[in-house]
Amino acid sequence: MTTTPTPQQLVEHVLATSTSHHSVAIAQSSTSANLRWANNTLTTNGEMRAQVLTVIAFAVEAAGVRVGSVTGTATSLAQATALTEAADAAARSAEFAEDAAELVAGVAAADWALPPEETGIGVYADIAVGLGESFGQARAGGRVLYGFIDHEVTTSYLGSSAGLRLRHVQPTGHWGCTAKTSDLASSAWLGGSGRDFSALDAAGLDQTLARRLGWAARTVALPAGRYDTVLPPSSVADLLIYAYWNSAARVAHEGQSVYSRRGGGTRISERIVSPQVQVFSDPAYPGLQAAPFVIAPSSSVTGSVFDNGLPLARTDWIRDGVLSALMQTRHTSALTGQPTTPGIDNLVLEVDGGSGSVDDLVADVERGLLVTSLWYIREVDPQSLLLTGLTRDGVYLVENGEVTGAVNNFRFNESPIDLLQRFSAAGTTAPSFSREWGDYFPRTATPALRVPDFNMSSVSQAQ
Repeated sequence: MTTTPTPQQLVEHVLATSTSHHSVAIAQSSTSANLRWANNTLTTNGEMRAQVLTVIAFAVEAAGVRVGSVTGTATSLAQATALTEAADAAARSAEFAEDAAELVAGVAAADWALPPEETGIGVYADIAVGLGESFGQARAGGRVLYGFIDHEVTTSYLGSSAGLRLRHVQPTGHWGCTAKTSDLASSAWLGGSGRDFSALDAAGLDQTLARRLGWAARTVALPAGRYDTVLPPSSVADLLIYAYWNSAARVAHEGQSVYSRRGGGTRISERIVSPQVQVFSDPAYPGLQAAPFVIAPSSSVTGSVFDNGLPLARTDWIRDGVLSALMQTRHTSALTGQPTTPGIDNLVLEVDGGSGSVDDLVADVERGLLVTSLWYIREVDPQSLLLTGLTRDGVYLVENGEVTGAVNNFRFNESPIDLLQRFSAAGTTAPSFSREWGDYFPRTATPALRVPDFNMSSVSQAQ
């Protein structure tokens, strides 16, 4: 019988056996549990666990530093040894790293010795009962529910030859549910995320979806055009995440993004959106807590392996409408002359004076649209961050402050930066879940926005 090494033992084994001058090891232990349902019935459930190890080797020479990074499953010291040897070999043959810097030094954190935290199917004990109630309501009302719910807990252990020993526990949950009429002619979607599911009203899930399907009892065909449009927090998150992911300082400095200053450099210190707008990330934000230090398995335009373990704190990306920071490594910070502001795994949009719910914003619309779901979002022009995408599972006509029917789907063309300049009203910031990007970036808080001239560029035949 062999005993599976702990994540800490894997990290220490890597640091002790690497033949490179310096090394970083990131061991991540994950457990997850999921439920899926279709046709008003729970269909599958399961639990999974994984232990992944990243080894980063640094070969130091007079002319610079070569880096090799290898990631793989590691449930034994033999596997850890193989990954370490592969990283050492990769470092010896790599080009010199442009982002070379001193490794972040430190000591073992107080919680370093604690075991990984876990989740399991038991997390759904109460939720399954609530879902059963929703299934019964839907069945009686001639509706069909399809969906999933997933909960994962990942404990990361980061160690380095510079003495750093850090641990972070990240619980992540998200869910999505689509309701259809029994003839499958109409559909509506609802989703959410959180560290746990304490805010999920599983028993009441069907009620919101039933309301939206009820709106679709009347259908109206509309042409392409610009419409007074209300975007719920989920749709706002769809667009805001794209703006965040494209905020690399290096790319802006080289003149390739919407954050580039005409003539060279970045637009940091320029007002780029409405002065009411505040966009920030904060690893301690309640409900959206994220890693308070850099975890970078590889280098990119937004991250550097040399920055592993660098402390993170609240970063204002846009303050009072002014671009205040872009995602910076220590290397790009030296290029741009701006402070080091690494990316953080959450994002918050607040609008000064914003208040109320989606319904409150709808109540002030004389004639327009409520767009509850976006998908297939892609970039058209990086210089303006013009995006295109489709609506899906819920586009509704608003007349005199009330939703009066469902309309056809559209293709839209909009820039989130322009939207944050042109919006006419905003709701209260609340936890949100992007349908398009939530699987990859679930920790967002955004308000609903009303945009007086949202560009529906063409009618879509998507159903």
